[in-house]
Amino acid sequence: MGDYFYTDRATERAILVGLITPDQNEEQVKEYLDELAFLAETSGAITEKRFVQKLEHPNPATFVGKGKLNDICKYVKENEIDLIIFDDELTPTQLRNIEKMLERKVLDRSNLILDIFASRARTANAKTQVELAQYQYLLPRLTRMWTHLERQKGGIGMRGPGETQIETDRRIIQQKITLLKEKLAKIDKQKAVQRGNRGKLVRVALVGYTNVGKSTTMNLLSKTKVFAENKLFATLDTTVRKIVVKNIPFLLSDTVGFIRKLPHQLVDSFKSTLDEVRESDILVHILDIAHPGFEDQYHVVNSTLKEIGALNKPTIVLFNKIDAYSFSDHLPYEIHSEHANATSLAELKKTWMSKMNDKKCVFISAANKENIEELKTILYEEVKKIHVARFPYNEFLY
Repeated sequence: MGDYFYTDRATERAILVGLITPDQNEEQVKEYLDELAFLAETSGAITEKRFVQKLEHPNPATFVGKGKLNDICKYVKENEIDLIIFDDELTPTQLRNIEKMLERKVLDRSNLILDIFASRARTANAKTQVELAQYQYLLPRLTRMWTHLERQKGGIGMRGPGETQIETDRRIIQQKITLLKEKLAKIDKQKAVQRGNRGKLVRVALVGYTNVGKSTTMNLLSKTKVFAENKLFATLDTTVRKIVVKNIPFLLSDTVGFIRKLPHQLVDSFKSTLDEVRESDILVHILDIAHPGFEDQYHVVNSTLKEIGALNKPTIVLFNKIDAYSFSDHLPYEIHSEHANATSLAELKKTWMSKMNDKKCVFISAANKENIEELKTILYEEVKKIHVARFPYNEFLY
């Protein structure tokens, strides 16, 4: 395959590939590819170009049409591209055919997300969860492993099991999956005991799309430092802190961010992390109000919450990053409001957004510490409802 499969550059150069279909229009594909570019950047790649094609459905053999694949192949070889990233999950057949033609490393969205999780995992729990997800993803795709993969020198998509393996036959992978599942089962039991040991305190979980400001909000409310960074999936492990607002103590947890097209392997393997959400009493659903597609992100998170059985909990919708909000960036949503030029907090409260969740909504800037007292008041009232029912003998405290 030549020598251009080496990946020893400090930064890999990538192109992105997406499809316009009856299920996703041109505007949506642009937003998805913007997000894919952010994922690539988080993983350490530079995006050089995007290729988009309009098809009724993905080509079962090559995802895009043969002509478009030829265009991609020409560009890749003329511009020394290292990496081709597809926005949707590729079948083993598509992956094999595309790699054979392009003679380069090919990733799909799921593999890229798994790679980022692998680079972000810090604790034994997170590392085990990610490793299991990687092997489950790899198992049906063993045919993609070329005979010269031992020459790999790492790079995006090759962290974890990918970088060591040419001994990856199906039997070995299945054995590793079994061992990892047993290890995670023990971790799940330990986590369940930890959650049980916290007593009957009201539990509040911060949930939301990745990079909406959950960790920054956690830092603000708990006055302790939780790692926060302007990159996707900065937090993998759940952090739990005891908080006291006025006279009521409760537990606040910061959880892993959700994303559209989240690999199902991750949802399965991160069960113990998602249990923190499932077993919480109240959810604080954080939205990045400055993001043009925050409504879509809201629905993506709710879809995942529904999948894990946590959608119908008492929820506070928290609009974060009001310091960066501009109606001019949200043209598709202006039709919802008579206050299309809202710039102040008072004006934002008059918009359709303030009525999204039976008025249990609050607008803040976690970074600028703006309107935090209102957040604490709403949080206090919601926690109090459960706390009073759970500890009626403390009613004289309220």
